[in-house]
Amino acid sequence: MKRFHLLLAYLIAAVIPMHAVLPYQDSTLAVDQRIDDLLKRMTLAEKVGQLRCVYGWPAFEITRPGSEITDDYRRHIEAGDVGMLWATFRADPWTQRTLEQGLRPHSAAETANQLQRIAVEHSRLGIPLFLAEEGPHGHMAIGTTVFPTGLALAATFNSRLASRQGEITAREIRLQGGHITFGPVMDLALEPRWSRVEETLGEDPVLSAVMASAVVRGCGEAHGGFSTIATPKHFIAYGIPQGGHNGASSSVGPRALHAQFLPPFRQVVEAGARSLMTSYNSIDGIPATSNSHLLTDVLRGEWGFNGFVISDLYSINSLVNDHHTAADLQDAAIQALQAGVDVDLGGMAYETLVDAVNQGKIDASVIDRAVARVLRLKFEMHLFEHPYVDVSLTAQVGCDSAQAVSRQIATEAITLLKNDGTLPLRHGLTVALIGPNADNGYNMLGDYTAPQERETMHTVRDALTARLGASHVRYARGCGIRDTTHYNPDEAVAAARQADVIVAVVGGSSARDFDTKFHDTGAAQVGTAAVSDMESGEGFDRATLSLMGRQQELLQTLKQTGKPLIVVYIEGRPLDKLWASTQANALFTAYYPGPWGGEAIADVLLGDYNPAGRLPVSVPRSVGQLPVYYNQPRSARNDYTDLSQNPLYPFGFGLSYTNFAYSNLRISPLGGNEYTVTVDVTNTGNRDGDEVVQLYVQDDVASVVLPALQLRRFERCHLAAGETRQVTFALNTDDFCLVNTDLQQMIEPGTFTIAIGASSADIRCSAQLTIE
Repeated sequence: MKRFHLLLAYLIAAVIPMHAVLPYQDSTLAVDQRIDDLLKRMTLAEKVGQLRCVYGWPAFEITRPGSEITDDYRRHIEAGDVGMLWATFRADPWTQRTLEQGLRPHSAAETANQLQRIAVEHSRLGIPLFLAEEGPHGHMAIGTTVFPTGLALAATFNSRLASRQGEITAREIRLQGGHITFGPVMDLALEPRWSRVEETLGEDPVLSAVMASAVVRGCGEAHGGFSTIATPKHFIAYGIPQGGHNGASSSVGPRALHAQFLPPFRQVVEAGARSLMTSYNSIDGIPATSNSHLLTDVLRGEWGFNGFVISDLYSINSLVNDHHTAADLQDAAIQALQAGVDVDLGGMAYETLVDAVNQGKIDASVIDRAVARVLRLKFEMHLFEHPYVDVSLTAQVGCDSAQAVSRQIATEAITLLKNDGTLPLRHGLTVALIGPNADNGYNMLGDYTAPQERETMHTVRDALTARLGASHVRYARGCGIRDTTHYNPDEAVAAARQADVIVAVVGGSSARDFDTKFHDTGAAQVGTAAVSDMESGEGFDRATLSLMGRQQELLQTLKQTGKPLIVVYIEGRPLDKLWASTQANALFTAYYPGPWGGEAIADVLLGDYNPAGRLPVSVPRSVGQLPVYYNQPRSARNDYTDLSQNPLYPFGFGLSYTNFAYSNLRISPLGGNEYTVTVDVTNTGNRDGDEVVQLYVQDDVASVVLPALQLRRFERCHLAAGETRQVTFALNTDDFCLVNTDLQQMIEPGTFTIAIGASSADIRCSAQLTIE
C-alpha cells in the first residue's frame, strides 16, 4: 500500500503542466500556506531529506577552470534525501582542498548555481538547497576575508566592529551562493586548557552576549539582500569540559546554567538568530543534543525561538559512540528529533528516520514539525524565487574595505600587559626579531581558516622590514612551537647582539597541516610523535599552559644578552606568562590576529597605534589555580602556600601608552528599577588613545551565592590627550536580577554597588543604590 501511494504521488506530479504554479510556488501566499501545501505533497523520504545536512565538498570535482557535479550528488537529489549541504566551499587539510584543488569565489558561485540548478530543476518538487558554511571569523573558503579569531574580536570590546565582521562574512557567503553562517561561537571560555578557547568571545556572559548579538545582527542586516542565517554555537555549556577535554561532560548546576550560560543565547535569539547548533557535551548526565528541556521547554517554550536547531557534526551519533545513551543510530535519531534537534549535521543518524516512522517508533508529525521549521526559512529567504547568484558579483569578495575591517580588529585587539617605558620603540633602533611566530603567517590565522596565498599574510617580519628597512631588522627563528630538535640559540643570540632591542614573538598555533589526521568530526587527532606547530584548535586540548617546545629556553637565553626584551604572544588560549611578566621589559598578546597581524603588531611596537585591547579571559599564574575566571561565586579565598590566589592578569585588563582618570560618578533613577549612570573619564597623558570603560554591578547581600562583581555594560571611547568625556550607561531591571532557587529571575530588595573601572580588578569609583 505504501508503494502504491508513493507511485501515485509521482504520477500526479508527472501530469501537472510545467507552467502550472502550485500554491507552495506562489510567492503572493503567506508562508504558512506555502509550507502546508508543500508538506502535503512531500513523501516521507523527501521530508527526512530536508532534515539532513551532508558534506558539500564531495558533491563536485575540480575540473579547471571550473567544477563538475558528481553522479552521487545527482542521485541524492533525485531521491530527495538531502536538503542542505555543509562546507561546500571549505578548504583545509581535512577536506583535502588546497589552493590548487579548491574553489575560488567565482568558481564557487558557479558551482553553487550548478548544485542549486540540479536541486530545483531535477528533483520532483524543486525544493532549493540550503548551503551552510563555516564562518566563525570569516567565511572558511579560499579568497575570502579572514578576520582575527573570536577571542581577538572580544578583546576589542567594540560591538560595532563585531557587527561589521558579521555583515562582511554574510555578504561573502551569499555572493558565492551560501545561505547559513555557522557562528559566532558563544561558549564561555572558563577552562583555558580546552582546545577551542580561541573561537570563543571570552569568559564573561555579558561580553559574549553583546559581541555575539552584534555579529548576528550584522549577518541578518547585510545590505542588498546578502544576509545569512547566523547559527550561534554551541548550545550549551560546552566551554567548561572536565579536565579540559573537548566534548567532555560539563559540571554546572541548573541555577548557574540559567544565570550564566543561557542568558547570552537568549540575547542572540532576541537579536534575530534563527538557527542554533548543539554541542557534544553532556550536562548532569543528559547530552546536550538530546536535552528536551533545554531545546524545547526553554528555547522554544520560554524564549519563543522560531528557527531550527542543528546538531554539531555527528553529535547525534555521539549519543551511541560517546555518551552511550542510545542503543543504535536510529535510537539516537529518535531521541534527538523528539528533543528538538531539527537538522542532522552529517546526515547519518536521520537516514534511519524513514524506517523509524514506518516501524511506528516515532510519529510522522514530529518529522513534519522539523521540516516546517526548515522550509519556513527557505521561503523567508526567497530561495524558491531566487535560487541562483550573480557570478559577476564575486569580484567583491575579499575587497579592500573588508580587509580594512580585518586589520582594524587585529589592531584594536592587541592587549598590552606590561611596559616599563620600552614601548613604543624609538625611531632609528635596530630590532632583533626572534621567535617561531615572527615570520609565520599561518600561525596568526587560527583554526577554521582556509589556505592562503603567501602575499595575503603580513607577518611581523614583513611589517617591520617594510617600515624600518632590512638593515634595521635582524631576524632569527630560534626554535619551533613544538619541535624540540631544531633549536638554534646561537643564531638568535648573534642577532640580538647586533640590535638595540629584542622583539621575541612566541606562543602557539592552530595552523593545520596536511600531515595531521582527523576524527570524523573534523577535530584533529593528537599524537605524541607529532611535531607540527599546532598546539591549539579543535582537538588540541592541553594539560599545561606553558610555552611548548624550547620557546621558554629561548626566551631565557635572550634575556641573558642584557638587551631590552619585548615578548609578543600569538596564541589561541591564555598561555603561561609568569616568567615574561617579571623578566620582559614589555609584554603583550595579539591573540590570533589574522592575516594583518604583522601590521597590527608593528603599529603598536612603533607607536603608530596606542593599544587599547582588554583581556576577554583572565590569565592564570599556573594551571594549579584553575579556574580563575573573575566572576566566580563568592567564597572564602586564601592564597596558596606556594602561589597567590589571584590571576596573573584579570579579565578586562589592558594598558595604554597614556593614562586615564575617572571621577564624578552619578546615578540618576528613572523609575521602575531603571537608572542612568554617568562618569567622567579624562585622558591625563600626552597621547590620544582609547579607553574601555567597564561597569560592574554587585548585589551586596543576596539569597543565593553570586559573583562579587558582574560586568553589565562597557564602552570603548576615544579621547584626545587632555580630553574629558562623560560616559553614560543605562541600567534596567535585568541588570539587578538574580536566578533564585526556583530558577526564576527576580530582583531582591536591598543595596547594590555600581562599580566603574578599567578592569575587573581596577575599580576607579563606585556608589551604592537601594532597591526597595
